[in-house]
Amino acid sequence: MYQVLKLKPKRERSVLLKHPWIFSGALASVPQARDGEVVEVQASDGNVLGYGFYSPQGQISCRMFHWGPASDHFLTSAYWQEKIKAALHLRKNLIPPRTNAYRLIHAEGDFMPGLIADVYGDTLVMQWLVTGVEMQSAAIIEAFIQEGFRNIYLKTKLSSQNIERITSESRWIAGSSSMPLTIEEHGLSFIVDVEHGQKTGFFIDQRNNRKYLQSFSDGKHVLNMFCYTGGFSVYAAAGGAKSVCSVDISKNAIDMAHQNMIKNNFGHLHTAIEEDCFDYLKHVDTGIYDIIILDPPAFAKNARSVDNASRGYKQINMKAIEKVKAGGFIFTFSCSQNISKELFQKIVFAAAADAGRNVRILYQLHQSPDHPINIYHPEGEYLKGFILHVE
Repeated sequence: MYQVLKLKPKRERSVLLKHPWIFSGALASVPQARDGEVVEVQASDGNVLGYGFYSPQGQISCRMFHWGPASDHFLTSAYWQEKIKAALHLRKNLIPPRTNAYRLIHAEGDFMPGLIADVYGDTLVMQWLVTGVEMQSAAIIEAFIQEGFRNIYLKTKLSSQNIERITSESRWIAGSSSMPLTIEEHGLSFIVDVEHGQKTGFFIDQRNNRKYLQSFSDGKHVLNMFCYTGGFSVYAAAGGAKSVCSVDISKNAIDMAHQNMIKNNFGHLHTAIEEDCFDYLKHVDTGIYDIIILDPPAFAKNARSVDNASRGYKQINMKAIEKVKAGGFIFTFSCSQNISKELFQKIVFAAAADAGRNVRILYQLHQSPDHPINIYHPEGEYLKGFILHVE
């Protein structure tokens, strides 16, 4: 019934340990399967290990989503609904009060590789990251509808180097919602445009880290670099900041950041600047800001760009360390999956050494828990950050 992907002798260990990726070097033969087709993964002795989405291009030849024999309702909407139910049950224990925006499906973190699903109130935003998910989309969408999601928007990422060929375009695939949406997070309000915004519309993965910032901000002058729609800015103001300055090269982002500050009655504290963040830190006076947030986009889109990305991270962190007020704090992040936590710490160390100031790590930061990391897939820990104290 399914094309067989057979592994070389002694190459089944990672699959038995439930790592979801099978690399091309482990294949004993190439199956006669289409891009995205579900294949049966067998050990060299013919033992069935499970099933995954096949990809003839790239190093990752298969992404496993099922271990062991196929169930009676395999690949039906009921099969995917079981996975969604499990993810919903987990989120009930993770989402804080007065919050209606969260990640429901986090790809490998929820044993559904190639699928992202974020909830914004009564709207679900899906991203198909591999062709295999697209090919199963009818059953998956029906499973979400059965779980009560009526307004579902598909947002594709056609330009990413890490994503296989996707034939669909962004569109409403069930119901619709007028833009922008208004969501609530820890009792704070944010406008979100899921149709035109970055990612699925809002950086949900920073929820816990924004809460950390709130606890640091009382009486502080805060600079939010790469501010996007001002999530960190609103939390800083909610924490009692004296002033908040948001900087982003995108006019749309700056406008939405200011709207979010006004929506939460903090507009009088806010300055919004449309400018390249590297340029802004070069010319801003030293000692104005007690707290600087650095949350840039992913500088390393793939392994080939790690060296250039490292230089970018070092430069922006060095400038922030130079400019922050004595005794101030820096919240610094990398969301590049190809930049490990250890490498990021080395980059920040090099930036501190060149800046010539004493710097200490107070907290190590991660993605919010509704973006779980599959213990068998450590690559899922993509967001890493530090709260630094600068003497």
